Parts: sequence; structure tokens; C-alpha cells
Amino acid sequence: MKNIWPVFLAVLTLAGCKDKDYIYQVNEVNILPNNADKDKEKTNEQYINIVYANLYQKALSPDKLVDLSNVIQSIGDKQVAYEIIISKMMNDPLVKLPTVQEMNADPGKFITNTYKRFFVREPTQAEKTFFLNFIKSHPNLTPEHIYFAFATSSEYYYY
Repeated sequence: MKNIWPVFLAVLTLAGCKDKDYIYQVNEVNILPNNADKDKEKTNEQYINIVYANLYQKALSPDKLVDLSNVIQSIGDKQVAYEIIISKMMNDPLVKLPTVQEMNADPGKFITNTYKRFFVREPTQAEKTFFLNFIKSHPNLTPEHIYFAFATSSEYYYY
């Protein structure tokens, strides 16, 4: 009888010590920012072609690409050259810009479409909230101002 107690206690101890598997039904979330994959800088030609396509909604002719590339090389400061080129494009009546009324009628849709158009991604909730508040608090703001900001932003220089 004495020999049965240690065996009984060993069996009881082993049977009572089971690890429980908990399943929490948590969805996997990517914690990287939406622009984390954009790490290759656009060449001058890529930048010009893409900004032209975003503003005019059509392809840039090769002759015009050469002219604009020469402008960038002649100025030397790429950032200043980009700003000059975009300013000139924004003054062209052929640029496809939403109206102020369209922007103010549905600012959420305007912001989402602008992010898709320029950054090829959806805005985060924080970005959307920022722009909704910014549009509401600046009554003289136009789509031209926002498009200019997107076209000259750091994220836009990368793909």
C-alpha cells in the first residue's frame, strides 16, 4: 500500500498540470506606416511624368519632358525647380482640378481621392481627420493649395 501513494500522487500531479491554449481572436495588424514601402527616390523624369499625369490626367509628350528636365538641370536646386514647374502647371487652365464647391461639398471624399491620386494609397484616419479639420478651419483654401502641398511633399518624391 505504501508504494501506491507515490504513484497515485505522480499521476494526479501530471494529469492536473496541463497548459491551456487560449485563442483570443485578434486580427493581425500591420503597424508600419502606409508609406513605409516607399524608399526609392523618383528620378527627375519619373517625377515630372507622374506629376503631369496627376494634374492633367493624361501622358506627357517626350518633347515637353525634355524641356522640363532641362529646367530642373538649369536651376540646380531640384526642390525649387519642382515648385516652379508645379506652380506653372497649376496656372494652366487645362489642369484637372476639383472645384472649391466639390471639395467643400464632401471633404472626406476629396481627401481620400487626393491621397489615391498622389500617394496611391488610402489616408490613415489621423491624416483624414487632420485634413477635414484643416479644410473646415481655412475657408479660403482651394484644391490648388492642397494639390500643390501633395505634389511637393516628401512622400511624393518616393515610390
